[in-house]
Amino acid sequence: MLKIALLVALLGLALLFAVAPVRRALITPHLLALFKRILPTMSGTERDALEAGTTWWDAQLFSGRPDWPRLLAYGPAALSAEERHFLEHDVERLCELVDDWETQQTLDLPPRAWDYLKAQGFLGMIIPKQYGGKQFSAYMHSQVVMKLSSRCSALAVTVMVPNSLGPAELLLHYGTEEQKDYYLPRLAAGTEIPCFALTSPYAGSDAAAIPDLGVACMGMHEGRPTLGFRLTWNKRYITLAPVATLLGLAFQTSDPDHLLSDNDAPGITCALIPASHDGVVIGRRHHPLNAAFQNGPTSGHDVFIPIDWVIGGQAQVGKGWRMLMECLAAGRAISLPSSSVGMGKMAVRGTGAYAAVRRQFNMPIGKFEGVQEALARMGANLYLMDAARTLAAHAVDLGEKPAVISAIVKYHVTERGRALVNDGMDILGGKGICIGPGNFLASAYQQIPIAITVEGANILTRSLIIFGQGAIRAHPYVLKEMAAVSESDGRKALRDFDAAFFGHVGFVLGNLARGLWYGLGGARLAAVPGAGAPAMAPYYRALTRLSTAFAVMTDMSMFVLGGELKRRERLSARLGDVLAQLYLASSVLKRYEDDGRPPADLPYVHWSLQDALLKAQQGLTGVLDNFPARVLAVLLRTLLFPFGLPHRPPSDELGSEVALALQTPGADRERLLADGHVASEGSHGGDPLACAERALALLPDVLHIEKRLKDTPEGAALRHLPQSLHAMQQWLASAKATSSVSCQEHNTLLEFARLVDGLIQVDDFPAAAAPQAQGGSAVQRLDEEAAGESRAA
Repeated sequence: MLKIALLVALLGLALLFAVAPVRRALITPHLLALFKRILPTMSGTERDALEAGTTWWDAQLFSGRPDWPRLLAYGPAALSAEERHFLEHDVERLCELVDDWETQQTLDLPPRAWDYLKAQGFLGMIIPKQYGGKQFSAYMHSQVVMKLSSRCSALAVTVMVPNSLGPAELLLHYGTEEQKDYYLPRLAAGTEIPCFALTSPYAGSDAAAIPDLGVACMGMHEGRPTLGFRLTWNKRYITLAPVATLLGLAFQTSDPDHLLSDNDAPGITCALIPASHDGVVIGRRHHPLNAAFQNGPTSGHDVFIPIDWVIGGQAQVGKGWRMLMECLAAGRAISLPSSSVGMGKMAVRGTGAYAAVRRQFNMPIGKFEGVQEALARMGANLYLMDAARTLAAHAVDLGEKPAVISAIVKYHVTERGRALVNDGMDILGGKGICIGPGNFLASAYQQIPIAITVEGANILTRSLIIFGQGAIRAHPYVLKEMAAVSESDGRKALRDFDAAFFGHVGFVLGNLARGLWYGLGGARLAAVPGAGAPAMAPYYRALTRLSTAFAVMTDMSMFVLGGELKRRERLSARLGDVLAQLYLASSVLKRYEDDGRPPADLPYVHWSLQDALLKAQQGLTGVLDNFPARVLAVLLRTLLFPFGLPHRPPSDELGSEVALALQTPGADRERLLADGHVASEGSHGGDPLACAERALALLPDVLHIEKRLKDTPEGAALRHLPQSLHAMQQWLASAKATSSVSCQEHNTLLEFARLVDGLIQVDDFPAAAAPQAQGGSAVQRLDEEAAGESRAA
């Protein structure tokens, strides 16, 4: 009888939950009332930020069951013939017009570069052709910024800002037809130099709290009474402000006399103001870590502007914050990730070559295991960074505004860029710390914190944005539950909440079951894409397992902490780390397929995937170790990792393979460094990166000569020769006298010794004098001395 009663009770309970009308009548109203009490309140600006942009692959990762065939089916990002020509000719030419050391001395681009970038349309790459712009793709925009960054940061920033968040993009999406017709052709032609002023001294990361105020009023404009705003603002960190002719301005609005509507405080508004307008204070400069790009403050007090200067006109008053959030979702995915990758390509190119040709203890330093460890991180990080920024730009071209993914690439690509440059500096040693025209890495090392700081400080991006926004936007049910709770129609609220909540319950139970199955070994049976490389199958399965574990921990964290989770920033940051590593690993798999699975890239692929898996695992265990519900944490750890933690760091052997690849000239190395700039022969005669590449290109011939001479007396003397130009010149004179080397071999060894000597030397300057551009690098001085000797002969 007891068993029958228990069975009836269970069947009744199952019926209660399974039959939707019964459930909605007896259970759902109580749950809906509970959620209305416990969900945290949300401000309008928070809602705008959450609703801005779109979800994409991040939603797949939140699902616990990523659709790998769907990712691979997007195909590779590609340039049109017009874009490829522009990149290989116009962008290359612009790079040749600029010398990074020269910009550091003058704190500006040379006039020849300014003229060229305006004339060739660099400031209008995102503007449609009907307005005189280039109408390039997001991927092309990314490629241009990347290549310019491999040459000169000031050049990249100057081109990047007008094509990112700013007047042109805001006009394209929200401007009136009259505003578009007037401003877009002028912006495309470089007649107008734009800047956009958002950040205030008391509202940096909390940009929605800007105190700058515009009060709606009637004022005089062009001799007649006009509706507009009387503005007071104080902004800082505004890139291009010192040279801007057109100021984009974000400000709070007040309408005490209800000239616009019944709303006393319509909200943040964006306007375009000519820099020459009465009352605009602009022109002074900041010097962010001595970077040469133009950056400075702007202010104004009681400056009247007509309502027509609001972007989009009166209809867009108060809608500026949403405008900014939607545009930032795309721009953040391109600008700083691309500049970090360009800087990384420059650092890897120069450091890899230097490690191959620089000798200590009669051996190239690139063969030292300590140096190889750093080189491995540099090469694999660059491969991953490039993959992540390419996939993010591709998403924009597919029509997405990937808010969460843009935050991921902004944070993780700039952070890995910082680690990459730091490793390069460690390898260069004393060569890296002396600033001068012969140092290719010093300015990158000095300026890398700028990328960490701007467009959302990295600490807050990690702890507040990546998971905080993703957990609501990309989760399949949370946003639906929140929308149902906010619904004013009671019947619709009940129906929508019932569908979302019980769908969420099924989602959680499914992931718990799948997480246990994967933990017990079922991950070996997880689906892999049929089009994927067989060698990558273990990675697809591992990422699917971690995605399931991430989905479980996300729901458990929200269940235990509720609204408190957004204030538990360290837990939120670790969950964001897991999501980010899943995206980064996905981008590596996608790149490997898109590139045609080149075998030579496998060391980069394996190293970066193993590193990402390890970091994702560390993020999960960090959440479990600090989870407030300790008993639940133990149960979850047992469920998700019943046989321990599966992922380990990349092996030393694999790291050595990556390090060797960075020191081997040829097509495989160039594929990693593709579309980075290297100065051509004869331009900027002492360019250290060009000299490093010339030396590396000669290295195989030098090694061949040394091998041929191995068992000769001359070869024995060569092996123990000090690495100096003078010693090589003496050895060559002796070897040539005995006919031990041919004329061609003599010239090869001499040129190699000259180049290496130039790379090893560091720049020096007259005592008590500041470094000057005309000082020239060590290699350039050697070139000049050689030319003088030739003329004398």
